[in-house]
Amino acid sequence: MSHRPPRPTTSRRLIPRTLVAAGLAATLAVAGCSTRAEAEGETGPGADALTITDQRGETITLDGPADTVAFTVMPAPSIFAAVDRSYDRIVGINESTLKANQGGMFATMFPASAESPTVAGNDFVPNVETLLDLDPDVVVQWGDNGPEVIEPIENAGFPVVGLEYGTQEDLETWITLFAQIAGKPDRGEELVAWQQAEIAEMRDKVAQRSEPRPRAMMLSRTGDAYGTTTGSGYDGFQFDLVGAELVSQDFVSDSGQVSPEQILAWDPEVIFLSGFDEMTPEEVYSDPRLATVTAVAEKRVYKTPLGGYRWQVPSAESPLMWAWMHHVLYPGQDTTEFREDVRAGFDDLFAYQISDDEIDAVLRTELNEESADYDQFAR
Repeated sequence: MSHRPPRPTTSRRLIPRTLVAAGLAATLAVAGCSTRAEAEGETGPGADALTITDQRGETITLDGPADTVAFTVMPAPSIFAAVDRSYDRIVGINESTLKANQGGMFATMFPASAESPTVAGNDFVPNVETLLDLDPDVVVQWGDNGPEVIEPIENAGFPVVGLEYGTQEDLETWITLFAQIAGKPDRGEELVAWQQAEIAEMRDKVAQRSEPRPRAMMLSRTGDAYGTTTGSGYDGFQFDLVGAELVSQDFVSDSGQVSPEQILAWDPEVIFLSGFDEMTPEEVYSDPRLATVTAVAEKRVYKTPLGGYRWQVPSAESPLMWAWMHHVLYPGQDTTEFREDVRAGFDDLFAYQISDDEIDAVLRTELNEESADYDQFAR
């Protein structure tokens, strides 16, 4: 995708944001960027200014590390919290993120995350009025979803860091960008180095295996319809990395839905269930349309973990997801260190001492208790 030409750099806190909601668009059209600057005596970025190039190729200038950040995108707050080892700077999140926070470990680690104001829904269209109330130093938004999700934020005077999604390289760039925003570049380098080291170790581990790769897929559900992922997204990288054959690699569907007949034709040996809906392994085992699918017949259907965020998507916790997937795909390995890896991961990422009961909750041991070989993760 080609990037739009960079706009002029924008210093944070240049536009007054205590405007009343009524007549907002007209007021913003005439307010300009000088009012707040004149009122606060700003003449431009100071010596401590941070200059960031986002994934649109655009340059954003902040007058220092951000004190407050709003995220309209879903996986970003947990990654930023891992970079910062704190939730203190996060003032606004996506509705889906709030749901994940309230249903998993994030609210336990960071109680404020369960009550964070929402600044966008699943369509990522920003709630500008809420942003004006929150007055963040910078807003993080998708940079490749069109101007309709970016321009309202910029028109309200907020610097915007635009992200792109889909690859491991994107994830590592997010970590780097968030570390810059937080004024912690060394921390970003540390987390990226960890991800890269875990990738190299996993590739070596998979390369040493001589058996055929298990056929596997990610399955989701909306209403009565099933959905899946393809090789064009992050799962193309993730499934290959952990030694799985992604049966839906080249699947094309305008609706994103997949029929039971297609799942039967693919006949996956392992099915991973999305964390974005409430579907459980038991519900899949109970679907008579899927009874002859190998993964169903052999009870190899697994709900994906929910830690700081849903592990299935790119996150600061992705190395833990890769290790979990590999153990599920290839049972019989020594898993004695895995729970300790989870414990160490939460300590390093979130400065949180996770208990054994909480590790069980992250790994969804109750939902997965009837699935084959899941006792390998028992304490």
